[in-house]
Amino acid sequence: MHIHYPDGLVKKDKIGVTALSSGVEEPLHLLLQQAKKQVELLGYQVVFGDTIWQERQARSAPKEKRAQEFMAFYQDPQIKAIIPPWGGDFVMEVLPLINWHALRDMPPKWLLGYSDISTFNFVYTMLTGNASAHGINFNEMSAPQLDKTSLGWHHVLTAKEGDTIHQVSSEQFQSSWEEVFRHPATGFYPDTKTEWKSNKGNVRFSGRLLGGTLNTIQLLHGTPFDQLHTFMEDFASEDGIVWYFESVGMSAADMYRAFWQMKVNGWFAHTNGVLIGRLNGYQATKDYQLLDVLQDIFSDIHIPFIYDVDVGHMPPQVTLVNGALATITYQDGAGEIELSFV
Repeated sequence: MHIHYPDGLVKKDKIGVTALSSGVEEPLHLLLQQAKKQVELLGYQVVFGDTIWQERQARSAPKEKRAQEFMAFYQDPQIKAIIPPWGGDFVMEVLPLINWHALRDMPPKWLLGYSDISTFNFVYTMLTGNASAHGINFNEMSAPQLDKTSLGWHHVLTAKEGDTIHQVSSEQFQSSWEEVFRHPATGFYPDTKTEWKSNKGNVRFSGRLLGGTLNTIQLLHGTPFDQLHTFMEDFASEDGIVWYFESVGMSAADMYRAFWQMKVNGWFAHTNGVLIGRLNGYQATKDYQLLDVLQDIFSDIHIPFIYDVDVGHMPPQVTLVNGALATITYQDGAGEIELSFV
C-alpha cells in the first residue's frame, strides 16, 4: 500500500483553524489576528472556527464541539488544510468522536501542528494512511518574518505527490520563551548555537517518518487507536521506520519509562533510526541523563539515534511528514532531512 498525500496548497485555497485541544484566551487573540494577516499575505484564505476564541477547563470547547467542528472543516471541499492554533492537554478525548471511516473515504488534506496536536496527527496517519505534518502551529505564523527553518511548513504544504523536499539544521535555536511572551506576535528569538548530536558519529539512515510528542503519544498504548503494527505492515514493511520524538517537562526517568513501554510493545521493530528533538523542561533523574536513556533503549537493538534535533518546543523546528520517506544525514553537528512524497 502507498501513503496518500494531499494536494499541495495553491493561491486562494482556504485554511481552516480549529482548536482540537486548547483554545486562545482573549489577551492572546492578537496571535490569531496577526497569523491570519501573515497567512493571507501568502495568498491563502483563512477560515476561523468557533472553538479557537475561548479556553475553559484547559479546553477550547467540549469534546463533542471540537470533534464536530473538525469534521465540518474536513468535509468542506474548499478547505484544503487544517492548522490548529496550538496544542494543549486533552486532544485524546476527541479521538473516539471522529468518524475515521469517513476520513478514509474522502480526499486527504493537510493537518499541521505539534505538541498535543501530534497525537491526533499520529492517529490520523495510522488509521487513514494519509500523510500529516509536524511543524509550527498557526499562532506561531503571527511572526512578521519567519526564519527559513520554520518556513519549512509552507514548502511542505505546497508540495505534491512525487516531490522531494530538502531541509537542513538551523544555525541557532531559542533557549527560552521569555522574550516571546514579552513581545507576542514578533517571532522567535534564537540565542544559542544549534548542534545536533549522534551516538554513531557521522551517520545516514532512511525510512518512513512517524512520531510526535512523547508525553501524549505514549497514552495510545492499549487503546483502539494504537494501530501501529498494521500501519508498519501496510506502509513500512519495505522501507522501515524513522521515528522522531520530543517532549515537554519529562525527566530522564519519565522518558525511559515511555520508551521502555514502546520497546516492549514492539514499536521499534523495523526501525532504522531515531530523531530526538530538543527537550523543553527536561530534568535528569539523579545522575541518570538523556544520553543514558537513549543508550539503554536503543543500543542493544542497534538503532542509531540523533538528538538535539530541530524538532518540538524549542524553536525553530523543521517540518516533518508522517508517512513520507525520509533520508537523514548527520555530519559534524549538522543535519539534512530529505523528504520524498512517494
